[in-house]
Amino acid sequence: ALGPHTPSSLLPGSASRPLPRGSTVTVEPGGQVEIASPPLASVADLVDTVSADVATLYQRLSAAGLRPLDRAADPLRPPRRILDLPRYQAMETAFDRVGPYGRIMMCSTAAVQVCVDAGAGADVATRWTALHLLGPVLLAAFANSPVVHGRSTGWKSSRMASWLALDPVRTAPPVQVSGDPALAWARRAVQTPLLCLRRPGSRWDAPPGLSFGDWADGALPVPPTTADLDYHLTTLFPPVRPHGHIEVRYLDAQPVAEWAAPVALLAALLATSGSTERAIEVCEPGRGRWSTAARHGLADRVLARCAARVFELGCRALPDIAAPPWVHRLLERITEQRVLRGRCPADDPARLTDGRAPGTPSRLVPHPHRGGQRR
Repeated sequence: ALGPHTPSSLLPGSASRPLPRGSTVTVEPGGQVEIASPPLASVADLVDTVSADVATLYQRLSAAGLRPLDRAADPLRPPRRILDLPRYQAMETAFDRVGPYGRIMMCSTAAVQVCVDAGAGADVATRWTALHLLGPVLLAAFANSPVVHGRSTGWKSSRMASWLALDPVRTAPPVQVSGDPALAWARRAVQTPLLCLRRPGSRWDAPPGLSFGDWADGALPVPPTTADLDYHLTTLFPPVRPHGHIEVRYLDAQPVAEWAAPVALLAALLATSGSTERAIEVCEPGRGRWSTAARHGLADRVLARCAARVFELGCRALPDIAAPPWVHRLLERITEQRVLRGRCPADDPARLTDGRAPGTPSRLVPHPHRGGQRR
């Protein structure tokens, strides 16, 4: 289905060509098809690029009888890994010690990941704080995974429920987001147990409980290298992750035509220091309500009040980022028809939306997007 865009992780030796506008295609362990845009300077460029590449991708999938589903979790199939790579084997082994949550996360869920510039100087700490305080509010507003493997889980975001349960040391948001984010991240990195230990062969299982700090202190015969540290950082999965820029990882995949809404909203809220500081202020009542957001969405009254103010603030700030008019209309519609009514996408029926006639035979494929906007 992916043809020349097939990643080498799925087909060794593949050309792995980018899509026409430059987005790369990857496949997640359970078969989720993901595109990662190149970093772009404006929201308009990002939306135009990703929209064009999404259209190309969906044309290829449709030709193979694959249709995107408007959910962030697979409602039908059990979580089954199709990528037989050492990294994912080691992850599966480690997460299986906790329960089924790792397999669900790896194989049955999808996200919109928004990457934004970290800023400079004092702006770094301000953005870091803002993105964490926005987390429960936007998680609730965009929750979109109420069913997994044929079962209603009781959570509006079953995807985030899996993340929070599978390995809190690795996946939980920090308790404190004030202070020096770089120092806090460094401490977390060295204290987190290894998930993978790269070595020749197909088995990368790490000794249970062995942290990177333990390794650096001589717990293993061969000391770690800088490359080992870089790789270890890719196995930490908090809702907000620094990577030179900042990755926002707490957003469920959205209905197909709505992926641009959380991207534009975050960009608008971070566009000026005034908007960012105002976002921090209006989200303060929802601080730390991650689990509540995942379970109840905007049925939680505290988060609903925060979301109403955040979305209105974001809509007013959209001119600061010159968002395309259709994105502005989309965000206003979501605000009026869902957010101000205390609803999230999980409250709406799922749809298949590739334009094919009803009843056309097909299979289902979740559709994460990773938007790489740098401002």
